[in-house]
Amino acid sequence: MSKRDLKKYLAELNKEQLEEQIIELYEKFAPVKVYYNFVFNPKEETLLQECKLKISNEYYPVKKIGRRSKPKMRRSVAQKYIKHFILLGVDPFIIADVMLYNIEIAQTFSSENTIKNDLFFKSMFNSFEQAVIFLIANGILNDFKPRIIAIHNQSIVQKWYNEPEFNATIERFEY
Repeated sequence: MSKRDLKKYLAELNKEQLEEQIIELYEKFAPVKVYYNFVFNPKEETLLQECKLKISNEYYPVKKIGRRSKPKMRRSVAQKYIKHFILLGVDPFIIADVMLYNIEIAQTFSSENTIKNDLFFKSMFNSFEQAVIFLIANGILNDFKPRIIAIHNQSIVQKWYNEPEFNATIERFEY
């Protein structure tokens, strides 16, 4: 069904029928429920804190009784939250904060642990580049410039093999 056909169909329904359909969608489909719950009660700060906790648990897992938990270091956890926040229409400043927090926590972990997996560094660069593109697209780069530069500086201090790529990304927006 095309969007035009949907509009035509919805125009033929009365108010009660529309309400019935929306309630049915709300009850039947979890994404619809999540969307309406967010629209009517955003609680962006709570979402942000929950998200940051999940991301930090990827690098610094909560220890389970009787055994040591190993860090998973999955970029995908942050990516899922970022995608979810974009779909919900969360404030771009919060999305940008999550994007940069993901890299910052990974750099903190990297400064304390030796990482031999090149995919980790490539993944962090991809996150960095996506964050910069997002910041530019939303016109909020200047608000986050100190954090961007701090991330780049950490890539120098920690001698990341792909630091020149971080540098090239920063050179694109500096005069």
